[in-house]
Amino acid sequence: MTTPPAGLPPLAHLHELVVNTGWPAIESDPEAFLSLGLCSPRWLDAALPKLRVAAAAVELGGHSLVHVDVRSDNLCLRNGRTLLFDWNQASVGNPLFDLAEWLPSLVAEGGPPPEELLLATDGAPFAAVFAGFWGARAGLPVPTWGPMLREMQRMQADAALSWAARALDLPEPR
Repeated sequence: MTTPPAGLPPLAHLHELVVNTGWPAIESDPEAFLSLGLCSPRWLDAALPKLRVAAAAVELGGHSLVHVDVRSDNLCLRNGRTLLFDWNQASVGNPLFDLAEWLPSLVAEGGPPPEELLLATDGAPFAAVFAGFWGARAGLPVPTWGPMLREMQRMQADAALSWAARALDLPEPR
């Protein structure tokens, strides 16, 4: 584990962004999320209370250096080592955040199910958080500066939503 440099913000400063702009936004206006075809309106209505509670329980606090944006395009394999770059959101907090954030991206790119790398007891709140976070964004208009952004968010939301359903003993979405 790397000791975080002084002056980094706590990961908890992202609580509002990561937690409160996910499922609460979807609940207040579900149309963009439902347009993704990841679940039915009936499934969403039934699952939303559990997803919101699980997401709200995510533990962001801790003392580890956290990257906050782990995905394959921020990784480089070099001389047998994996290097993580683009540290503009670095924070101090729970190191499981980085692993949990990366897992839906890994699944979307053909990797193993998240449960193979993160215990269900640790993963359920993260699965719910990231399913809501990406789900609330993937149905938005495509920005001109990132033509592939929404599709990548959709793939991550899909993987995270299935993970959350398994971790929370919900029926498979659809």
